[in-house]
Amino acid sequence: MPDPFQMEALERVMREDVLVTAPTGSGKTWIALEAAKVFLSRGGGVWYATPLKALSNAKYEEFCDAVGAERVGILTGDRKENPDAPLIVGTTEILRNQLYDAMHEGRDLDVDLVILDEAHYLGDYDRGVVWEEVLIYLPGRIRLLMLSATVSNANDIAAWLTQIRSARCSVVRALERPVPLHVLFLTPSGQLTPFLQGRRLFPKVASLTSEHPRKGRHGENSSQDINTIVNVLREANLLPAIIFHKSRSDCDKALQQLQSSPTLPDSDGFADEVRALIADYPELQNQHQLRRLLLCRAGSHHAGRLPAWRLLIEKLMARGFLEVIFSTSTVAAGVNFPARTVVILQSDRFNGRNFVDITATEFHQMTGRAGRRGMDRAGFTLIIPGKFLDIMLVKKLLLSDPEPLESRIAVNFSMTLNLLLSHDPKGVRELLRLSFVSFHEDQRRADKVHRKLLREFDRHMKLLQELEYLEQDGTPTYDGRWAAQLRLDHPLLIAELIRQEALQGLEADELAAVVAPFVLDKDREIVMSRELWQMTRKLWKKFRGMARQLRPLMEFMISRGFDVPTIIFWPAAAVYLWADGVDWSLLVDHVDADEGDLAMLILRTADHVRQLIALEKEQPALAETARRAVQLLMRPPLV
Repeated sequence: MPDPFQMEALERVMREDVLVTAPTGSGKTWIALEAAKVFLSRGGGVWYATPLKALSNAKYEEFCDAVGAERVGILTGDRKENPDAPLIVGTTEILRNQLYDAMHEGRDLDVDLVILDEAHYLGDYDRGVVWEEVLIYLPGRIRLLMLSATVSNANDIAAWLTQIRSARCSVVRALERPVPLHVLFLTPSGQLTPFLQGRRLFPKVASLTSEHPRKGRHGENSSQDINTIVNVLREANLLPAIIFHKSRSDCDKALQQLQSSPTLPDSDGFADEVRALIADYPELQNQHQLRRLLLCRAGSHHAGRLPAWRLLIEKLMARGFLEVIFSTSTVAAGVNFPARTVVILQSDRFNGRNFVDITATEFHQMTGRAGRRGMDRAGFTLIIPGKFLDIMLVKKLLLSDPEPLESRIAVNFSMTLNLLLSHDPKGVRELLRLSFVSFHEDQRRADKVHRKLLREFDRHMKLLQELEYLEQDGTPTYDGRWAAQLRLDHPLLIAELIRQEALQGLEADELAAVVAPFVLDKDREIVMSRELWQMTRKLWKKFRGMARQLRPLMEFMISRGFDVPTIIFWPAAAVYLWADGVDWSLLVDHVDADEGDLAMLILRTADHVRQLIALEKEQPALAETARRAVQLLMRPPLV
């Protein structure tokens, strides 16, 4: 039987927008499935948006099972199947792009219900702007259902949406976890004790903090041996477990140190299951962690592993074959494989630049994986003392609500061009007035941040006018209209290469290579073997030529106060070799980067190259080369 909050949400979404905030595993997907069925039965269209391609793929399978594959399509960049289906599953970026197109063409989006899963991504530092754009541009007649486990200011968001969409948005909350959570502590002597007594630390834990005040952040990660931890969990019947580590290398090191599982690998068909799952990915047969997976019933799951390997780990965990997963905290968001226990070894994380304290939102996402609905009567979080764990901070996080979601709206060149296709500058400024940050300022009778937003729009528009992508009245020129189709991280740099005909005449592998440097979000230099450098000498000349052609524009943008990327060669070389047919194992062996990072580089490059296919009318030869380039990039083990 559905829970009361599920029925309430389903009833409300039939007449108004709804924001559902409920703990992980409480059944939010049931609401989405049932709402979709109702709208489909009425002949309506449904769009289900998620922040991750992997999550979109998983939800696509769920919806196919629920309503029939012929009625479901998927759009993620990597996949475009049955795009005219009445129910589309895809990434939020694709939905945002469809809204751009609909506004430009003066038509309504052929959808009656939009479901935004993992709605807390509205506050994501890098991608929250896309979610906010969707909420601003979405026509008020389209019903909106938002789902999240971690939104503490849900009423605030609902009030904002009610104001800007001229349609009531209500909040449906479920406060109780479907599986109760118990928080335990492992003492240095190996004893399990409660972590809290009411809102205070349990006496044994409190005594430890009085003897050892806050620890530093250097040295070994934990005072407990990983095998000791797993054996304690096994003896207390607390497996399977997700053990969170602060870095990829810590995850891999823990897996290497783990002793073989006492459960025989073939006692329940485990080895056969693994073989069946990797049958479609022969490259995974050579994955160096495969032997550890089979011996230990454990896996290392983080962004440094291939997407196909991470999916294998997720499926095995979901089917109950694994005892332990070692993971970074990023697995807590958007991946659905709960465990009986989650283990916390540190209270900080690496944000790409330095170590920062875990937030309450991140902590709740991690502990939200504890307890399998229908399988466990309780879930457990085990706190392990060590040099990277601040016990008082963990206590504070446990007793705190997730941080309020903040607006991440920001103006960029792609947004500016696309909005000016359908609005005059005054109309764009009015759209920006609908932002979440402007709503907050209206509440406080302040206007400082909104004025800054408007200044940013004017600054972007002025530079686009100077570069003749816009007329003086803000109307896009011919170049501005096709450049708006480049929904990329750095559209003006790619557009400049097109203007200068620098991409004409390139082979498909070369085109992929010259696009690759623009997809990086970090300027890390990577070492490649001498052998592979020799294989890319021809490309080096074209890369240098491209960099020279872009230098005047980049210097001009810098003079106007805009950031530009550092264009480095190794991504171009790696992508060129892959597109040219180099074996995956050879690429990984000769490029000093994690295979997951290489996979992400290639997949993001493919996403960027796909944008060039949209220029088929203006640049038919380039679009055709781009189509071939995508085919070269998208091969096993990446598909």
